[in-house]
Amino acid sequence: MRRALVVGIDDYPTAPLTGCVNDANAMAALLARHADGSPNFDVQRLTSDSATITRSSLLGSIQRLFGHDDADIALLYFSGHGTENNLDGYLVTPDAAKYEEGVALTAVLTAANGSKAREVIVILDSCMSGAFGQVPATGSNQAFLREGVSILTASRAGQVSMESGGRGLFTELVCGALDGGAADVLGNVTVASIYAYVEQALGPWDQRPMLKAHVATLVPVRKAEVAVPLDVLRQLPAWFTTPDFEYPLDPSYEDTEEPRHEEHEQIFKKLQKCRDAKLVEAVGEDFMYYAAKNSTGCRLTPLGRHYWRMAQEGRI
Repeated sequence: MRRALVVGIDDYPTAPLTGCVNDANAMAALLARHADGSPNFDVQRLTSDSATITRSSLLGSIQRLFGHDDADIALLYFSGHGTENNLDGYLVTPDAAKYEEGVALTAVLTAANGSKAREVIVILDSCMSGAFGQVPATGSNQAFLREGVSILTASRAGQVSMESGGRGLFTELVCGALDGGAADVLGNVTVASIYAYVEQALGPWDQRPMLKAHVATLVPVRKAEVAVPLDVLRQLPAWFTTPDFEYPLDPSYEDTEEPRHEEHEQIFKKLQKCRDAKLVEAVGEDFMYYAAKNSTGCRLTPLGRHYWRMAQEGRI
């Protein structure tokens, strides 16, 4: 079972925000379903437009999320104000008071590290969120994470997280990643690929996201559309007998040639799908069309050889 708590707070009495509820709604919709419509996370949404969120209620919801022992993956997403002082960092709640600004990051860390879920993912779109994972009492910048915990934050410690056009800059990028921007050829979107997508989109003068993880495997957060159908990927070892094999092409593979060769045309369409996903490249030509017209061939790219091995070993 995959469980997610998605939190968005706009209604702060002295410093209201405008994009956090929108962010939470967008994240909840993406996490609830894979791209093919199949169920993904069982999402509980907690937003300030529909509930009164206090330090106590937010901490209780977080502890319930991480306390369930039947979850394969437990995911926490928070969008709202964040702050830090000499004691800790905080997910700020509307009832914030001095030295009681909200839920302490060390409390969230303790709950995440103590969770019985095999995998724990924490995504924070709040200022100063990069401090999460650190224990202030140690006087160290090291993160203390048990195996299976991943943390993705919108900014580093001491940095602010920006809103623009009624959305958080970081979350809008994360949503783009989940919607397929960070998917591999098989459609898998992981925390690491989300971070790579967001990190590349933000310039050196922008807020800088952080990824902290102690994991042995990267589980998909969401399944986007596959770039190449699985049955096509499984045929790679049949077309390319070795990773370095050059598959010979000729004009019969092109559907503009007479007489028509239906089998070759169908293979060529599949090879072009692989070419679009950067798994296959033409030999001696810029385009597959000319490789067929001029009877050269095509070969696997380094990425294509990776998926060839996966298909060869029966892992696709």
